[in-house]
Amino acid sequence: MLYPLKFNPILKEMLWGGKKIPAKLNIDVADDATVGENFAISGLKNDMSVVSEGALKGKALADLIEEHKGALIGDKVYEKFGTKFPLLLKYIDANDDLSIQVHPNDALAAEVHNSFGKTEMWYVVESEEGAALNSGFSKKTTAPEFEQMHNENKIMDLMSPHKTEEGDTFFIPAGKVHSIGSGNLIAEIQQTSDITYRIYDFDRRDKFGNPRELHHELAMNAMDFSDDDSGKVDYSIKANESVNLATCEYFTTNIIEVKEKIEKDYSAIDSFVILMNVGGACNIECNGTTTSVNEMETVLIPASEKNITIQTENSAKLLEVYL
Repeated sequence: MLYPLKFNPILKEMLWGGKKIPAKLNIDVADDATVGENFAISGLKNDMSVVSEGALKGKALADLIEEHKGALIGDKVYEKFGTKFPLLLKYIDANDDLSIQVHPNDALAAEVHNSFGKTEMWYVVESEEGAALNSGFSKKTTAPEFEQMHNENKIMDLMSPHKTEEGDTFFIPAGKVHSIGSGNLIAEIQQTSDITYRIYDFDRRDKFGNPRELHHELAMNAMDFSDDDSGKVDYSIKANESVNLATCEYFTTNIIEVKEKIEKDYSAIDSFVILMNVGGACNIECNGTTTSVNEMETVLIPASEKNITIQTENSAKLLEVYL
């Protein structure tokens, strides 16, 4: 019954969004739509992914987990998370700057929101000339110092901007202050959580003319004031090899540059594997089925499927994610 699963896109209109995501996915949207995100694979209750192709088309991710358990997500993963899918996979189009923000850790998120925390990572798929992002403080600070800068409207003086290029990767643990700048198209891997504390939003207003909500007190409790590390990952890509980008208690992410053909053996991994296409096009052959994966598409390889072949006419870049 199980095979590599693709899901219907879940497009999110955002004040800062653009046109790149629907254009790359060949989805028609209204002329004035500003799409900021695609939840490529989501287990969130109100944004549950639904299978788009094959015999399981129309099935919700949570229902599939309940039915197939460890065969779909891995025995250890099911034992720990049950039917709650542990990751949220996104593509983000920043046509304008996102807010300066921070995410809570597991303890704070559980206490305040009955939710997972939010540790995440970014891979820059495309970067326009002059694009940048903020990750970490420019220097170690303290809560009183930050409060003073906030009161004097000088928070941006504490930010640490980094110019971006295609392939740049940043690891953003809970507590790290950050913001994606305009001109970046990003793939994001994160814990299943949609909790964001906005610290500063450039005094913008929503489409109704209202200032967007800020979460100063919650952010003060969540921030790691000593974090002046950029979180940028140093790596060298190698053809037809899995190169590690990030490993933490919540996920492992590698990048694979596929040249013509590669065979993958996942027998040592007791987990689902997610492949996010961040460049090119490829086919995935698995147990007699062939699944096409174009740029900006994402596929979930069930834990029961241990051997796949990835083929491409030229080359493709895939983020390989598992627990």
